[in-house]
Amino acid sequence: MYNDYAALDNPVWRALQTTHKAFAQGTERVQRYPVDYLQFMGCADPLHADLNEILPWTAVGEKMLMIGELPVLPPNWALVRQLDCIQMTCDQAVSIESPDVVPLEDVEEMLALVTLVQPGFFYKNTPKLGPYYGIYQEGQLVAIAGERTRINGMVEVSAVCTHPSFTGRGYAQQLVAHIMNKNVVEGNELYLHFLTSNERARKVYERLGFRDRRAIVFWEIIRNN
Repeated sequence: MYNDYAALDNPVWRALQTTHKAFAQGTERVQRYPVDYLQFMGCADPLHADLNEILPWTAVGEKMLMIGELPVLPPNWALVRQLDCIQMTCDQAVSIESPDVVPLEDVEEMLALVTLVQPGFFYKNTPKLGPYYGIYQEGQLVAIAGERTRINGMVEVSAVCTHPSFTGRGYAQQLVAHIMNKNVVEGNELYLHFLTSNERARKVYERLGFRDRRAIVFWEIIRNN
């Protein structure tokens, strides 16, 4: 098992330096995922970074997300919002069956559900970063979860969401359990993030064996010019 947990303090940068290196755009010190994959950006040394190094790879009016430490923002960047989150990790399988879980291929279907429940974190090429799984009811996709950023032997569980008309049926638990068991067999550990205010998510993840690692902030910033 991979256990360099310090990498999770700066997860976007470390992902773009390791397993997701092929997706990295930017300089040796500031990098991002491509547009329509993720609006995530990371820095080698956030406390001493110059975000204007990434200008050739961003557009005026574009919003980006940074996780962990926020660099000093140049005048042409502004803070949009601060999302206080909890980061959890897990390195064990779980004895929960996932009979309703299937691999997903229809990107438009995935995008529609995630945009309904968690807008702003999923794009048309996000599924190219890792597999996504879902649960259908009467031909309708009603729940989804998948694998987003990756740092060598660590995989982020992401886009865990259920259509509002189908909550409370254990679908999120089935989906996350499926991803956990698949990755433990492959020798990977798991990590995830959720808003500190989302107590329902906390209860699901704790039942599955996830434990708090740290509080961490998602910073949404915008390039003004």
